[in-house]
Amino acid sequence: MQKRGCEMKCRTFIIGISILIFTVSAISQTEKPTFTAYKGVSIGMTIEKARSILGNPKEKAEGQDFYKISESESFQVYFDSSQTVTALMVTFSGTIDAAPTPKDVFGEDVAANADGSIFKMVRYPKAGFWISYNRSLAEDKMVSIAMQKIN
Repeated sequence: MQKRGCEMKCRTFIIGISILIFTVSAISQTEKPTFTAYKGVSIGMTIEKARSILGNPKEKAEGQDFYKISESESFQVYFDSSQTVTALMVTFSGTIDAAPTPKDVFGEDVAANADGSIFKMVRYPKAGFWISYNRSLAEDKMVSIAMQKIN
C-alpha cells in the first residue's frame, strides 16, 4: 500500500515537472525578442557590414573585434570563419546610467535580487539566438548584455 502511494506521488510529480518544462519551452519558442541588435549590429550579419556600421575596432583578434565606445561602454563582436557575426557582448562599467534596462532587452521588467543584482537569460529558438542580461551593483557597477547564436 505504501509503495503504491509513493508511485502515485512520484508519477504526479513527474507529470507536473513535464507540464512545467513544456510550458516554459513553449513560451520561449513563441516569444519574439525585443532586443535584436546593438548599435545596428545583429547576429547573422557579415563582419564587413558590422565594421561599416561601427568603424574600425580598437582591437582585432581572430574571430573578435573590440570597440571602446566610451570610458564606461565597450562592445565586442564575435564572428566565425565564414565572417558572420555569431555573438555580441556590450559592457557598461562604472557609470551604468546609459545601459539598456531589462525592459529594453526583454520587453518587461526583471525583479532584482536582494543585493540589487539582476540576471536573466532567455532563449529565442525561432530567432536563432539567446540573450542574457547581468547587472552587478558591487563596488564596481557593471551591466553586461550578451547575445549568441544558438547552434
